[in-house]
Amino acid sequence: MAADGTLQTTLEKHYDTFITEQDIAQIAGAGLNWVRLPIPFWAINTWSNIGVQGDGTIGGEPFLGGVCWKYIVRLFAWARKYGIRVNLDLHTAPGSQNGYNHSGKLGQINFLNGPMGIANAQRLVDYIRMIAEFISQPEYSDVVQMFGILNEPQMSTIGQQQVSAFYLHVHDLIRGITGYGAGNGAYISLHDGFGDIAEWSGFLPGSDRLVLDTHPYFAFSGQPNDSPIATSEDSASAGGIWPAQACNSWGPSINQSRADFGVTVAGEFSNGYNDCGLFLHGVNGTTSYGGDCSLWEDSSAWNASVKAGLMEYALASMDALGDWFFWTWKIGNATDGVVRCPLWSYQLGLEGGWMPTDPRTAQGKCAAIGAGGTQQFDGTFSAWQTGGAGAGTIDPTAISQFGTWPPTTIANVGAGQLTLMATYTATGSIPSLTYVTPTLSGTGTESAARVTATVSVPNGWFDVGDTTPGVTAVAGCTYPDAWLALTLPAPTALCTGA
Repeated sequence: MAADGTLQTTLEKHYDTFITEQDIAQIAGAGLNWVRLPIPFWAINTWSNIGVQGDGTIGGEPFLGGVCWKYIVRLFAWARKYGIRVNLDLHTAPGSQNGYNHSGKLGQINFLNGPMGIANAQRLVDYIRMIAEFISQPEYSDVVQMFGILNEPQMSTIGQQQVSAFYLHVHDLIRGITGYGAGNGAYISLHDGFGDIAEWSGFLPGSDRLVLDTHPYFAFSGQPNDSPIATSEDSASAGGIWPAQACNSWGPSINQSRADFGVTVAGEFSNGYNDCGLFLHGVNGTTSYGGDCSLWEDSSAWNASVKAGLMEYALASMDALGDWFFWTWKIGNATDGVVRCPLWSYQLGLEGGWMPTDPRTAQGKCAAIGAGGTQQFDGTFSAWQTGGAGAGTIDPTAISQFGTWPPTTIANVGAGQLTLMATYTATGSIPSLTYVTPTLSGTGTESAARVTATVSVPNGWFDVGDTTPGVTAVAGCTYPDAWLALTLPAPTALCTGA
C-alpha cells in the first residue's frame, strides 16, 4: 500500500468527516467529560527500511506516515472548546505488541519478543518521547491529561517482568520531560496486559501519577452468552442476568485495585455482552456466540424490552466500573446504510434510547439490584498516586526488580543469543511534532486545505534540555524484518557496523 494520492485522499476524507466538531459537542452534551483517542505510531512517521524479509528484499512499512497527526491536534482544540479532556492512547507498537490487527499488523508479536524485540521497543520509546514532549506544552497539557503508552500488550507472550521494565523506563523518561508532581504532565496509563488486575497490586510504589487501564468485556469470554437480556421493561428486572453479572464481575476487583494499585480505569467497555456485530462475529474463523446474531446487527428491530435490558446493563456496567471509556462513540454505516454493530455505538444508543442521557444516573445501580458485593473504594488515594507528597520517589525494591533496561531476558531469544540481538543506535535525528491547531469554526467538516492553516505558537518540544538523539539503524548492519523476525533466521554474530 504505497502512499499514493488515492489512498491518502480517501483516508484524509475519512479523518476530516467521520469525527467532527459536532461529535465533540454531542459528547459534551451527553454528560461525558473525557474521550479516549487511540492513535498509531505512524501518526509521526514510518521507516522505509524495516529489515530483510523472508524473500531477501528490504521491507518498508505500509502506513501513511504523519498524515493523521493534524486531525489529532484538531481534536485537541475541539476538546478544549467543549470542556472535554483527552486520554491519548498509543495503540500500536513497531513489530506489534499483541499480534492483533489494531496493533498495526495481524500475526507475530515482535515488541519485546524475539530477535527484533529490543530494537522495536527502542523505536517505540522514541515515539513516546516525541508525543510526551508535544502534549506537555502549555497549549495542550490541560487538555491531554492522560497518556496511554502501550495499548493491550500481550503479557502472556512478552512476560510481566519485561512489560514492567518497559513501564518503569517510560515512566522515568516522561517524568524527566515533564517534571514530577501534580500539574507536571499527564497521568501515565498502563494497560494490564490481559492479566488479572490484582497482579499489579503494589506496582511501583512512589511513582508519579500512574493509571492502571483494564478492558472488561464479556463479548470475548469464549462463552455462548445467549442468556436473554430482553426480559422486562421494568428497570428493577430488565436485562436478565447481565446487569448483576457486570456488577459482580467488575465492581469488586476494580475497587480493590484502586486500594491496592491506585487510580484504575476501564479504558474500554461496551454493551456488547455477546460477540454479535459486523467485523466482530466470527472474525478470523472464531465464533463464541451460540445464537442467531441477526437481531443484534440491526437496532431498528429492537423492541422496548430489548432497549430496557440494554439500558440496565449499561447503567450497571457504568456503576461497577466507576471511571470508564465506552468503545466507541460512533460506528459508521455498513454498505446498506445500517449500523451493523449497534451494541458498540454510544451515539446510536442515545438516539435509540438504550443509553442514559445523563451517565450520573448509573450511580448506585449495583446496590439497587443487590449486586457488586460490599467492596467499595472510599475515594481516597495515597498522595503520591495523584502527584502529591512522595510522587516520583519510587521504592528501591521496585527499582531493583524492574529497573534494568533493556530487560536481561527476552522471550524467544536464547540466553546465549541475547548479546547478538539487533539493536539501534542513538545517533539519529528525532523530529519535533510542530503541527499546531488551525482556527476552528463551523461544524468541523473543514476541508483538508483548511486543516493545514496554522497559527504560530508552540514548537512541539516542551523540554529544551532534552537533546538526546533518536535511534536509527547501525550503519552497515542488516536487520531481520521488524514485523516478521520470529520466522526469520536469528543473528549469529553481533553486527557493529564495520
